[in-house]
Amino acid sequence: MGKPELEFTDYRQFAQVPFSKVEGLSERVIAQDPESGVATRILIFEPGTDTTPNGVQIHDFWEELYIIEGSIIDLTLNQEFTAGMVACRPPGMKHGPWISPTGCKTFEVRYYSR
Repeated sequence: MGKPELEFTDYRQFAQVPFSKVEGLSERVIAQDPESGVATRILIFEPGTDTTPNGVQIHDFWEELYIIEGSIIDLTLNQEFTAGMVACRPPGMKHGPWISPTGCKTFEVRYYSR
């Protein structure tokens, strides 16, 4: 079974769930495939969030992102990414960790390519 069908819905209806390892980081999962675990979500960085405890991220799925508001700074690249910017990360691409001094909200789609 893939992700469920969903017509336009206010994203705030989905529970905002905090990450246990990173204070100030949470997500609102819009749709998730229960078999593969890939998801579409809104990722929320509160001001001052530092994802260093998660380290550099590497995964086996595609990840596409759009920064809705705010900004994040990639600590490995020492580069800031701001609202309106997009990313497309293939499986195996290293990214992060990040800090967000003023807060950030991203829209993410994760999937496997066949």
